[in-house]
Amino acid sequence: MRAKLAIAFLALALLGAACSAAQNAPAATAAARGAAGGATADAAKGTLPNGVSAAEGIPSLVAQTRDLIMTANVAMRSDDPWKTADSARGIARDLGGMLLALSESGSGTQRSATVVMSVPSTRFDDAISALKKLDGEVVSSNVDAKDVTDQLVDLDARITTLKAEEQRYLALFTRANTVDELLKVQGALSQLRTQIEQLSAQQKNMKDRVAFSTISLSVSPIANPSPSEPVAKWDPSRTFAAAATALVTMLRVFADAAIWMIVFGWIPLVALAIALVATRTRRPEKAPAA
Repeated sequence: MRAKLAIAFLALALLGAACSAAQNAPAATAAARGAAGGATADAAKGTLPNGVSAAEGIPSLVAQTRDLIMTANVAMRSDDPWKTADSARGIARDLGGMLLALSESGSGTQRSATVVMSVPSTRFDDAISALKKLDGEVVSSNVDAKDVTDQLVDLDARITTLKAEEQRYLALFTRANTVDELLKVQGALSQLRTQIEQLSAQQKNMKDRVAFSTISLSVSPIANPSPSEPVAKWDPSRTFAAAATALVTMLRVFADAAIWMIVFGWIPLVALAIALVATRTRRPEKAPAA
């Protein structure tokens, strides 16, 4: 009898727990939907978590929630490209950045310069705005953002897994009984540490590129318009002078030809006379008629 009562009480308790769970589930679902709806409404209004507005643009919008590698290329024309490049270096220094590369070439009005700088990602927009305000004309500018959030998460997970595996091998190393076991464990530990160092270096490099953005600035000289040649006016005197010069030259040529004919003209005549005499001498005489 007592066993039957205990079973009955247990069944009632299970039934009550099931009813309570069924009543609480819709409430939890409604609460979750309400939170999701609130987040959707906030996004529709242009407000995101952490107090960031959707109208602020990609660099400032995602910087707090995503890991981005930001790069920019700006091309300008300036009267003095070297001076503009020096000003760009000053902007990077004032914003807490550094100079990565500088190239200056040319001379006089044909100078050109290329500057590659690194600035903190939090001051990326300030750097671009300051560069566009330099003394010169902006020809083109483009910004590229590469999202590496997933890659960093993957690297962190792989490093954590390898470090946990390293701890297990260290425990095995202390329990090894033979030299062969020690060598095998030591070889496995060496490979694990090499992988951990490689992944850690890759992770550090990626985080540095996320923390500091790269901006390339190329400055070329402003091309000065070439002066147009004046249209030559018609001058009769110059035309007459040119014609007279041509006539004199022609007469001089004819005179030179006549002199050459006078000097060397007798030679062909003498040759012709000799040929005639030779022909008559060789001609056979006709026999007299009988």
